[in-house]
Amino acid sequence: MTPAPGSSGGLMETRKRRHIDVCLGEAVEYQTVSTGFERYRLPYNALTQTDLGAIDLSGEFLGTRLRAPVLIGAMTGGAELSATINRNLAQAAQQLGIGMMLGSQRIMLDNDSASESFRVRDVAPDVLLIGNIGLAQLSASMAPALIDALDRVNANALAVHTNPLQEAMQHKGDTDFSGSIARLRDVAGTIGYPVMLKEVGHGIGAAAAAELADCPIAAVDVAGAGGTSWARVEQFVRFGEIRYPALAEWGIPTAQALLEVRRALPGVPLVASGGIRTGMDAAKALALGADVVSVARPLLAPAIESPAAVVDWLELFIDELLICLHGCGAADLTELREGGVTPL
Repeated sequence: MTPAPGSSGGLMETRKRRHIDVCLGEAVEYQTVSTGFERYRLPYNALTQTDLGAIDLSGEFLGTRLRAPVLIGAMTGGAELSATINRNLAQAAQQLGIGMMLGSQRIMLDNDSASESFRVRDVAPDVLLIGNIGLAQLSASMAPALIDALDRVNANALAVHTNPLQEAMQHKGDTDFSGSIARLRDVAGTIGYPVMLKEVGHGIGAAAAAELADCPIAAVDVAGAGGTSWARVEQFVRFGEIRYPALAEWGIPTAQALLEVRRALPGVPLVASGGIRTGMDAAKALALGADVVSVARPLLAPAIESPAAVVDWLELFIDELLICLHGCGAADLTELREGGVTPL
């Protein structure tokens, strides 16, 4: 059943479509803040002893073997166009042997028909598929409904996104984050799915990471500043312009977030996202301590076009990552991390 235009489900669907339109048509990337990866150089080895064709990018993440350390980041779900986007992304992930995050499934809790835009398992039977819900909405009482939402899409894991700045920018956003760490701890310990905490593009730093030391989470996506600013996106959605320019540029650069979280949580698998645009960005992130990288907005326009367009973009990205390993003399991801990076 299609939600009525004025219902909570209808308003949420409209906002999700506006998110897509704004991300495609407006300047939503940080204007003055970079990822910080330009401050590091991957060591180049003129006497590399690697065979480019034999370099191994594979590894395990959240219990699934990936052919390359890449996730398609969370984008959408619940809008009419979302089904096309998610299915095209999923088919590309299946072809390339990488993982995929779904957009927020909150709308599924209010509108049963919205689940169709998240169902991709039929075209991606082997993909690591990560569900998604907001930390602000998370509660122990919603666990049964959340488990049902994950079951309905046959997800392998759950990403809980924390987005206080985005919610504050959003019209009637969920801005009460009090008690959210305790709720995250409760749900992560009882839901029966691996739980990953992620930001949405403003970064997780040392202070936040320290709060997670005794939380039973399976991974953290640092989602730093330097790529898409959701404080910018929400201002375009709400006002049609940027009215809070300082807030639009607020966040922890991705490289800094990665280093801070790795120091605070040395044994926790990390995802680097936020402005990862090239294979070189990915190589630097992996050398700095990430287990995998995630890419979202660059894949949005290709995902509207076709699975092949998504594959084309990702193949160039992964090929560049392979060449980076070859050029620094690393035969696999372990050797890449051992080689590290050179601060400039």
